[in-house]
Amino acid sequence: MITGERMAAVDENAASLGVPRKQLMESSGGAVARAVREVAEPGASVTIVAGRGNNGGDAFVAARFLDEYDVTTLLLGRAERIGTEIARENWAALQRADYETHEITDSSAVDLPEADVIVDAMLGTGISGELREPAATAAAAINAADATVVSVDVPSGFDADGSDHADNGVDADRVVTFHETKPGLDDLDAAVTVADIGIPAAAERFVGPGDVALARPDGREGRPNVIGGGPYTGAPALAAQAALRAGAELSFVAAPDSVAGEIQGYSEDLIVQPYDSEVLTPDVADDLLETAERYDNVVVIGPGLGTADETLEATRQFLSAYTGRAVVDADALAVVPELETDATLVCTPNRGELARMGGPDTDDLAAAADEIEAFAADLGHVVLAKGANDVITDGERTRVSRSGTVGMKVGGTGDTLAGIVAALLEHADPLEAAAAGAQVNGLAGERLAERDDYGLLASELVGELPAVLWGGDDE
Repeated sequence: MITGERMAAVDENAASLGVPRKQLMESSGGAVARAVREVAEPGASVTIVAGRGNNGGDAFVAARFLDEYDVTTLLLGRAERIGTEIARENWAALQRADYETHEITDSSAVDLPEADVIVDAMLGTGISGELREPAATAAAAINAADATVVSVDVPSGFDADGSDHADNGVDADRVVTFHETKPGLDDLDAAVTVADIGIPAAAERFVGPGDVALARPDGREGRPNVIGGGPYTGAPALAAQAALRAGAELSFVAAPDSVAGEIQGYSEDLIVQPYDSEVLTPDVADDLLETAERYDNVVVIGPGLGTADETLEATRQFLSAYTGRAVVDADALAVVPELETDATLVCTPNRGELARMGGPDTDDLAAAADEIEAFAADLGHVVLAKGANDVITDGERTRVSRSGTVGMKVGGTGDTLAGIVAALLEHADPLEAAAAGAQVNGLAGERLAERDDYGLLASELVGELPAVLWGGDDE
């Protein structure tokens, strides 16, 4: 089962792997035509009611596979406003080949011819809520017709993410959905067929541009709070700066007073909040917890904290009581395996840290992906295992990020990753944020590697993040 949002990401990933949407549309249209043949004999009349998106484009393709039928294709709207190039191309192909096509420019012009089959291709998985004109009038006419209704991917008005169906949506007799079924379709009073349209399994397994698009924020959002520093100062600064570059509006660092000035010196953009202690202690943890819960900040805990007994106890105390979202990195990871918490955690161990937590001890994380998935299921948290290939899993779903470069073995790249994930957690669910964060961090490294593979620094990654997230370089 796959949501509409996730399906759009998988489509984009497939294109990056060399299977373009135009090719998938051809397969989708063929599947729709097969469904029509299953409910009507050659010579039957078929009316296609299509919208201006790719859902309509799938139906335009289907018309070319139905030459043995009497097919009329109705476009809701003007052809010059068809939303995608591939849908426009398939509409133009129908016209050049002299298929019967008509444009419906307002609801008063909706007049469906009598038909044995009506293909509903008005709205696909990207649209939800009550239908607006002219789709509302067309849906009413479809529902009133004495015809078998075949819907493309989902019935128009069906929410493929929330499983809701608009009151004025189409009531389909059959649904031809693509790749995997969508949530809620099986609850409809309709026969549902899942058509394999040739999307490779890699489009779901490997993190790609669709995952980045799914997780990226629309603008500035969130105020991550990095709890780190003590023995080390660069790590929390890198995490906080990466969060800002990945879309956070403010970035806080809670650190011991003895190193707060040094952390502030890395960047005037950081808001450093010192506490009166040489390291994180249980007494300090109570104050930090109150602040994090009050402001509902995403927390990054671990960068540069150190492994003093009182620090680990303070970390355990904080995470046990915390109920929000947190990225747990570096030294803080040691407390997670025995932790009981209501918090939503994304754990970001490297290979050595993963093994010390109780996960597989391996140099090839991708080959051990199933073991890491089982470990995450036992742990009860999202795991982003960092290596040559990153493995991201919530114990049920697993992704592999293949971005990055050997030069990223330099210290600090894990800290930038933690900050990126924290920023994306403001917009995306934990697995999506972790997968996209791994991909973005690696792609930033690849950009730098084009100039100097072995000389890149983690601090340089920070400057590349906006281009990767918003600059069109996430292919």
